[in-house]
Amino acid sequence: MGMLKEFKTFAMKGNVIDLAVAVIIGGAFGKIVSSFVNDIIMPPLGILLGGVDFKDLAIILREAYTEAGTDFPAVTLSYGNFIQNVVDFLIIAFVIFLAIKAMNSMKKKEEAAPAAPAAPPKSEVLLEEIRDLLKKKEL
Repeated sequence: MGMLKEFKTFAMKGNVIDLAVAVIIGGAFGKIVSSFVNDIIMPPLGILLGGVDFKDLAIILREAYTEAGTDFPAVTLSYGNFIQNVVDFLIIAFVIFLAIKAMNSMKKKEEAAPAAPAAPPKSEVLLEEIRDLLKKKEL
């Protein structure tokens, strides 16, 4: 029973929940970037390269064949998919770089901003009021 309680405490800590949210958002963001690369970036790039679809770029190591009634698929190196994944990675890495750079600059601004002067303690305010009253009596 103690281990279950420890696990619940661990799982409910803020950083574990933050990590879970980051993984979920990261997965969704990965889908967006993949769609951006596959549907927006690669088609014009393929046209520039003479109508090449990167998904079709592959080196055939062995042609498909049929032997004794069994079909054997072709063995290929699909380097077009690899190129698309590299572009995906570069875009994601660049966006993360920009996000971290923005967060670091915001942290520097917060550190550089002068802290607001702390309100004086109540006892000090009270002493100042007493001093002012005594000055008025002396006049």
